[in-house]
Amino acid sequence: MKDFRKGRAYPLLLALAAAGLLTCLAWAGLLDGADRTASDAWYRDFQTTEGDVVLVGIDQRALEEIGPYEEWGRDIMAMAVEYLNESEDCHPAAIALDVLYIGERDPDADAWLAEAAAEYGNVITGCAAQFQDAFVEQAGGGFYRDRFTIAAFEEPYEALREVVTEGHINVMLDTDGVLRHHLLSYQLEDGREIPSMALAAATKFREFHGLDPITLPPVDSNGFWYVPFCGAPGDMSESISVADLLTGEVPADYFAGKVVFIGPYAPGLQDTYVTAADHAQPMYGVEYQANAVQALLWGNYKQEVGQALQLLILFCLLFLGSLCFRGKSVGISTAVWVLIGAGWLGLSRWAYGAGWVLHVLWVPVGITILYAGSLAVNYIRAARERRKITGTFQRYVAPEIVRELLKEGDALELGGKQVNIAVLFVDVRGFTTMSEMLEPTQVVEILNRYLTLISDCILRNHGTLDKFVGDAAMAFWGAPLPQEDYVMKAAQAAMDMVKGSQALSEELMAQFGRTVSFGIGIHVGEAVVGNIGSLRRMDYTAIGDTVNTAARLEANAPGGTIYISRAVADALAGRIETTSLGSTIRLKGKKEGFEILTLDKIL
Repeated sequence: MKDFRKGRAYPLLLALAAAGLLTCLAWAGLLDGADRTASDAWYRDFQTTEGDVVLVGIDQRALEEIGPYEEWGRDIMAMAVEYLNESEDCHPAAIALDVLYIGERDPDADAWLAEAAAEYGNVITGCAAQFQDAFVEQAGGGFYRDRFTIAAFEEPYEALREVVTEGHINVMLDTDGVLRHHLLSYQLEDGREIPSMALAAATKFREFHGLDPITLPPVDSNGFWYVPFCGAPGDMSESISVADLLTGEVPADYFAGKVVFIGPYAPGLQDTYVTAADHAQPMYGVEYQANAVQALLWGNYKQEVGQALQLLILFCLLFLGSLCFRGKSVGISTAVWVLIGAGWLGLSRWAYGAGWVLHVLWVPVGITILYAGSLAVNYIRAARERRKITGTFQRYVAPEIVRELLKEGDALELGGKQVNIAVLFVDVRGFTTMSEMLEPTQVVEILNRYLTLISDCILRNHGTLDKFVGDAAMAFWGAPLPQEDYVMKAAQAAMDMVKGSQALSEELMAQFGRTVSFGIGIHVGEAVVGNIGSLRRMDYTAIGDTVNTAARLEANAPGGTIYISRAVADALAGRIETTSLGSTIRLKGKKEGFEILTLDKIL
């Protein structure tokens, strides 16, 4: 009972160990890089926007027409703001300047920009915090580690700060250098809450149009939320340059009621980021801001499912998959692998549409490793089974039959099947008397030489050596695999034994002064062939009346004689010479009239 329980528990323990190990690898972050990349590609869901956000770039054309950006005065942006607010009836809902205006530079230009921003109150200017990793004292005592402690804060010069809305332009990349998240807001030591520029712009847009306040996105413990990019780099740009505003090429009423972002849009200004929208082409900062604003306006937020829950789901699926793979065929294992792996991809895509972000690769990679492992284990198990079959049958049958048995794969299963076979029994005549006169070592040597001769004759003629019983042996043809001309093969083996025994007898007479001969019996008919016995001890053998009849024929055959039944003679009619003994010899268990023949020659 103890072994039985152990046997049943082993697959469960193995499945638990495999699922637990792979889950720990995911928890340790070994899949994070590949998973993030795959998730970025899998969750891309670009959508056409309503045009509520417009980008005005400080692009290469503006730099060529106005001059190098570091030489720009703040009066240029003042003129741009005035132009956008030119119409009394239609001005932008928000003008977000994705630029840091820190400190006073030119009093006149600084004042001009402040006055232009103050006139309609729709200007948002950038500010930025510098974060550091620090230990912060807790109210109840002790310390905790805060990776986002504000070490410094940069904001516009005072005149501008008093008339604009501040929005931070901090960009936080993930550990792999890809921009996926947006810091919604942070609080300064003086108690001020600084929203992101995107949040400030989206808020002004809804206020301008008399809409309900924004429903804030779900954020993590550090205040970040997952940005579902609505477009790839360049998708939200209409190639409007700051130069177009200064020359009036774009009508001011085009920007009415919209969020206008003005910021760097030239490679040399170094405001580009690799984003989840496209790993190959960097996205400008103003494009990133525009994507965040659009997500806030739509309210189509995505929340990343907690790590603990995802690890639990991963463990359960891998545990289930491991159990399903064990001992199953390649076809079934492949179906389970595809079902779980592809099913997870489909589920993750559906969940994304419903607002939940799952790790895309955790389950497919884990189940693929288990699938590959199960194939390897099954291969090893099959190889061991092949070696077991080979070790079992190579003692009984010819090598070519062993190879065929290996193809079937179930040769060692307990049970049998009824087939037509030719059965041969052979016995060494006079061996008992001889053994009484010789030394034991001499008896063993003589017996081994005779049994080797018998084995060679059987295997050379592709027979199955069933067993040795003392100085007798049993063999059959036609199983475990069907054989052509199996009756002739049995007859040829018998003739080879008789011929071989004659030469061996001469050698033994010269060496020991003793000789023996074979008595052989062959019958053909139906018998049950297979592994007979118990799971702990079985023999591959044949049983039935055909076997008994062949044994009785051998028991009555004189030394050097081959007795066969009429069934054997009829099967080989025209190919052998026989002598009929009629029913002169009565076989035990057989009715009168059972004809016995001697096999004299194979033609």
